[in-house]
Amino acid sequence: MRYLILLDGTPPEGPPPPELMEAISVLGAEATSSGAMLDTAGLAPSAFGARVDLTGGAITVADGPFAEAKELISYALYEVRSKEEAVEWANRFLQVHQQHWPAWEGGARVLKLFGPEDFAAMS
Repeated sequence: MRYLILLDGTPPEGPPPPELMEAISVLGAEATSSGAMLDTAGLAPSAFGARVDLTGGAITVADGPFAEAKELISYALYEVRSKEEAVEWANRFLQVHQQHWPAWEGGARVLKLFGPEDFAAMS
């Protein structure tokens, strides 16, 4: 089953420490070589994006930035056996931040993607 992990946070001033980037690289290589991580990328600040809404029969478009205090920073797409496994990968990613960039604060949303097995169970 596939899970999308969205990382949000408010980074401290300055670039991330090189030790953090190295630890992220090592963790990403492990996740990729195990077959768990399918894709990942950093996300540009919301000022570069837009939001498209359908409300009351009307479609509106609002350019970023958005008012949320935290920015979505990155995503990772995983193919894992369970939600617990996806949560473990997210936990390890946050532990790397905790260890190498203690001033960083944020979170990871672990979202299950529907697959054919889910639709078969509904019918």
